[in-house]
Amino acid sequence: MHRLRPRGRFFIVALANLMPMDDSVDELDSYMYQTVGHQIIVSYAECMGLPLFRRRIRGTSRDQRLNYAITPGDEVEDLFILLNEVKQQIPSITAVSSGAIASDYQRLRVESVCSRLGLVSLAYLWKQDQTFLLTEMIRRGILAITVKVAAIGLSPAKHLGRELADLEVPLLELKERYGINVCGEGGEYETLTLDCPLFSNARIVLDKYDVVLHSADSIAPVGIIHPLAFHPEYKNENSSRSSSNDNVVSNGLHKVHEVEGDFVLPDIVKCQSSDLPSDAEKKLELCISNMGGELFSLGCWIQNPSRTSKGLQDDLASVLRRIELQLSENGFDWSNVLYVHLYISNMEGFALANEVYVKFITEKKCHLGVPSRSTIELPLLEVGLGSGYVEVLVAKEQSKRVLHVQSISSWAPSCIGPYSQATLFKEVLYMAGQLGLDPPTMMLSPGGATAELEQALINCEAVANCFNSFISSSTILFVIYCSSCLTSTERVEIQHKMAHYIQQEASNVHQTRRMPNPIFLYILAPDLPKGASVEIKPVLYVPENAEDEVQIRESRPASKISKQLNDSALQVYAISGKICTVLVSVTNDFVKKSCSETDVKSGNWHRSERNLQTMATFCVVFLNKILSENDFSWGDLINLRFYYTTNLFGSADTLDKIFTEAFAELSLVNNCIKIGETPRYNLVPVLGSGRSASMDDIITCELFASKL
Repeated sequence: MHRLRPRGRFFIVALANLMPMDDSVDELDSYMYQTVGHQIIVSYAECMGLPLFRRRIRGTSRDQRLNYAITPGDEVEDLFILLNEVKQQIPSITAVSSGAIASDYQRLRVESVCSRLGLVSLAYLWKQDQTFLLTEMIRRGILAITVKVAAIGLSPAKHLGRELADLEVPLLELKERYGINVCGEGGEYETLTLDCPLFSNARIVLDKYDVVLHSADSIAPVGIIHPLAFHPEYKNENSSRSSSNDNVVSNGLHKVHEVEGDFVLPDIVKCQSSDLPSDAEKKLELCISNMGGELFSLGCWIQNPSRTSKGLQDDLASVLRRIELQLSENGFDWSNVLYVHLYISNMEGFALANEVYVKFITEKKCHLGVPSRSTIELPLLEVGLGSGYVEVLVAKEQSKRVLHVQSISSWAPSCIGPYSQATLFKEVLYMAGQLGLDPPTMMLSPGGATAELEQALINCEAVANCFNSFISSSTILFVIYCSSCLTSTERVEIQHKMAHYIQQEASNVHQTRRMPNPIFLYILAPDLPKGASVEIKPVLYVPENAEDEVQIRESRPASKISKQLNDSALQVYAISGKICTVLVSVTNDFVKKSCSETDVKSGNWHRSERNLQTMATFCVVFLNKILSENDFSWGDLINLRFYYTTNLFGSADTLDKIFTEAFAELSLVNNCIKIGETPRYNLVPVLGSGRSASMDDIITCELFASKL
């Protein structure tokens, strides 16, 4: 158990252990706990000078699903009762450290218990290379002996009771020969620590033990050690009376504390998120995309031309409640949501926004996993959109695969809360916005914007690898959010670093087929979470069968209308019969060609409704042409966003009206859209956007269509 020091560091204040009901029993049939050698654990309190809390395991593995739900009589509830008691006795405790390396089953249960108790899960060994860990444990002076062996090549008579340092070479040889986990993560062996740098007072000496043969299997016999006699060997004459945390011990806690108690069914708190909306909330402007496909986008904001706000909490609660009701009316709920774009008017209210968010989107409501999320600040109030704007991606079919690691580790930044690192649905991986956070410390990487970018890319790669993919070869679209605090020079450096990293990583990845370059979209935002300089949001294509032949092409329409654009103003990534992603940039060059010379010279072209109509019509007609030439239709539309710079346009109302009319006009001249069924889109106000870090587009169109 850990307490948080200033500057984000933890220090150990207590130990916790679960053991069998019967002292004579060495090993339980448990999915969660290692109990062989439990007789010796009592000495750990003396060796470390820390209080030890122990509880006897009364439950069994009743809920064996990957994602644990509170289950009376399950062994996980013994852990909850134990840690709850520790927290009651030592209220300053903030975190729990466990040794999970590869088991999602164990990690998720520890995270579940920590979440219920308001504690942080620390899993610094998670996803680390096991050969590296084995070497490091030995190098750092951890004296551990094997107390169980159960793998081919390991013999109870030969290998039980041996120090881990003596077994390093044999274990590495067995890994090469049979593919065993050298840290025993596959149950190959279990160890007991007798000395380590944390044992400041004493080491443990195992005087006598029996070898118990559980299975005489000729290939992989199973044997364990049953301790008979042991004693602490003190490291100095004052060790037997010293404590590294005298404050905890002096507060009346015994060095060994037995925890009793039974499971108590938690009170069910009535969720307030679905209360009926007020009359004011019923007037919210709500956008819904095409409902005909398996996926659709749902966007909601407060249409407020007066540009006033009741505050972020009230506005966001109204928006989320309205989305929740709309989902319910169509037979869906939050468990159908794959992704959430959370736009707020002021990043100083980020903590308040999270408080509102968790009242609506919770793990209880999302049995397959909570949706992934990205959060940025946008100039919402300036265009009359309230203080909160939410866009969700919804799937009718509940078959998503979610990666949600809440533990702080060295793997990738944790998601302590109801949002996931990534969500996979129908061969498309939607990754949460990644900051340049150092995973173990959860602090922004020092060294400026490019250092943050590189760390963010490393974090993205770690997440992608969990889905057997690489961001360099699997990414369809990169959205790179840049903070307005960056200089133009720093933005250019980010673009160069981005291109160099992807090119370099692509050359390191063995590819069976040529992959086109991903689409890059840069967005300039007033601020990002934690004051970050950059945030990356990748979308990846992850085929179910990597061996399937996939026709991937970069296409540029040959139509006459494309001549009005520079080559760099159009990016298309199409996977034949599956996905079509498009980025169209409306540039200053387009304005010069399309608007009157007088308007252009005066700089007032954007004040002319006729000019705006020309621009909107061009975007709509051109996007329609791209879809058609790639064998897609508006019925395949998943999302469509028009990013526009707020310094050129007034209220969102005006622009929305113009784009609606442009779609209506298209439906009259082209049967690709039914009259009255305008494809829904989201207008997103930004400080700048574009296909490069200059972000000087007037409007950037981002379209994603899918037949999956």
